[in-house]
Amino acid sequence: MNAPSAIAGPSAAGRVLVIDDDPTVAEVVAVYLTRAGHHVDHASDGPQGLALARAHHPDLVVLDLMLPDIDGLEVLRRLRGQDTGAVLPVVMLTARGDEADRILGLELGADDYVTKPFSPRELVLRVQSVLRRSRVGSPATGAPAGRIRSGDITLDGPARRARRSGRELSLTAREFDLLAFLLRHPETVFSRQELMARVWGWDFGDLSTVTVHVRRLREKIEDDPAAPRMINTVWGVGYRYDPMPGAGEGRA
Repeated sequence: MNAPSAIAGPSAAGRVLVIDDDPTVAEVVAVYLTRAGHHVDHASDGPQGLALARAHHPDLVVLDLMLPDIDGLEVLRRLRGQDTGAVLPVVMLTARGDEADRILGLELGADDYVTKPFSPRELVLRVQSVLRRSRVGSPATGAPAGRIRSGDITLDGPARRARRSGRELSLTAREFDLLAFLLRHPETVFSRQELMARVWGWDFGDLSTVTVHVRRLREKIEDDPAAPRMINTVWGVGYRYDPMPGAGEGRA
């Protein structure tokens, strides 16, 4: 794996808030992120982290789920309740066995996770990937240079904004990438493994990440998420995007 300095670049650098009560972990994470070109702020508990997020408007938060006083999941809920919470990228740090918390974090809108014990270089790569996606899209998704329209859904690639029937959709970076990918490949079935590779850019990982993001996306674009008409499950295979009947498609 490449060293942090080799993967950093001006377009990827940003202000990162690390919320972790373990001073050793926080120091190592800060050192690697700083070497990769990022400005790093550190909070040792939830209240301090929320205060710094409001004051400094970070580009991304690295959030440990095991925090004193207010746990990481509650911090994530509150970040999502703040003005910028719907779009602020979050990478979770979780214990290897905490699958339920990890899935709940994804359902609350976290963009990615790294399990402890972790490689600091891997964390830098994940942070770099999420930051790039949140700003300009990803080569893996083929994010549009202009706008894409499918029925009453419109995606503006450069602005990273999506609307349905004129109403702006509050999407995380990963949700936007997933929707962009599906709209560009209508009526094509993709397995969870294929979506993980082509949207997340991972050749390995927890496939429940894809499942959770599909569920969250359905909640934001479907009239009835329990009976989806656009993002359909093909049992035993994967997922398929079907434009609404009679919907026109193309570049807006």
